[in-house]
Amino acid sequence: MQTENAFGASRPSGAKCPSGLRKLSLAMLNTERVGEAFGGLPDKALPGRVLAAFKAAAPALGYSGRVVHAVDWLFSFTQAQDWTEGSRPIVWPSAALQQQALGIGSTQAKTLNRHLVELGLVSMKDSPNGKRYGRRDPHGRIVEAYGFDLSPLAVRMAEFQAVAEKARAEREEMRRLRRRATIAVRGLAQVLETAAEIGLAGPEWGRLGQEAHALARVLKRIERIDELALGVAGLERRHAEAKKRLADATIPPQEAHCETVQTDPKGPENRPHQYNYKLNPNPCQDTVMALSECRSGSGAVTSRQPSVPSERFKKGPNRSARKDSGPVMRLTTDELVCLAPRLRPYLRSPSPTWPDIVEAADWLRHDLGVSKPLWGEACLAMGREQAAIALAIVSMKPEGHFTSTPGGYFNGMVTRARGGTLNLTRTIWGLKTNQDRARRSKGH
Repeated sequence: MQTENAFGASRPSGAKCPSGLRKLSLAMLNTERVGEAFGGLPDKALPGRVLAAFKAAAPALGYSGRVVHAVDWLFSFTQAQDWTEGSRPIVWPSAALQQQALGIGSTQAKTLNRHLVELGLVSMKDSPNGKRYGRRDPHGRIVEAYGFDLSPLAVRMAEFQAVAEKARAEREEMRRLRRRATIAVRGLAQVLETAAEIGLAGPEWGRLGQEAHALARVLKRIERIDELALGVAGLERRHAEAKKRLADATIPPQEAHCETVQTDPKGPENRPHQYNYKLNPNPCQDTVMALSECRSGSGAVTSRQPSVPSERFKKGPNRSARKDSGPVMRLTTDELVCLAPRLRPYLRSPSPTWPDIVEAADWLRHDLGVSKPLWGEACLAMGREQAAIALAIVSMKPEGHFTSTPGGYFNGMVTRARGGTLNLTRTIWGLKTNQDRARRSKGH
């Protein structure tokens, strides 16, 4: 059976006319149920904390900027007493005002409002005539209101805070992993540069560099913590592998068997005197006992006259004291030049000070093939004076002593200095002892 409407058009008698009411969905029903659990904010909790928790969690929950803006705008119509027990935070801005404030049209406003409800952020309290309105008593408390109920936001505040805290922890972990990746990439680049400078070559070095750079490029695009952690672990593993290969290739085995000196041969009564040393501007006054002369390849060289030993050091037959110039043992600049004559051409004075020795060592490193960055690392690891002494020790070695190059040998010394296993005092003492023995044998 068909009926005719006012315009004469026929329609099936069973068809329903549009009611003009908002269509309900399961999401809307669930939001209303959440809002019904509102019983006021906890003591000393302000409405601003609800909004702050929502904004902090919005990016992690995937809420768009338009959703955040809309909720922020609705919050501007609430008052503190609306969030207390026995009340409801309901706001009733008109549709025209909402469209103007948010810069959207009528259809967009309806879509946005429905989206807010389906996200579980607000629920709608409709009036009998479908309009939004409300009124307050003289104390500002809501007496009657129809519009947007913000209660679900308050009920979900703890959820928002937990989501925001988890997102913050994940961001911090991502930053920490990216810092570790940067450190590993830079460290590997330093190892490869040092290996190239000292003449180490081979397919394994190129493979390490290529793999590290490819992995670093991939890590820049990764946003998941578990995937980033795996990639960073791979970079750090390659860095450690490269450092181990460099150390194995540059630390000669003979350094592990340097000559040691028995410092306590016959008990405490014969132990060398130990005392603190203070650097003096006059190197001659810093020497208890110095070599009176030494010979280089070009002829005899006479050192400055040592100061007179104190009575404490005169006592006892054949007692010799260690000589130090601060960082190592009691070693004068003259004695170091005698031991390492290759320093002499770079000295500007026949009576050099320790700054002169350091400057000469900086020039000598060119002849030994030690790079400027490696020299800087040595100064940081040992101190400038000890770095100069270490370089002088390298210059004393014959060419056949090195398994790779003098620069590689020096790099091994720097590596041991960082690890606290480098003993320059033992090496210098052994060299001086050997020199004294050679001089005495020639005297016989």
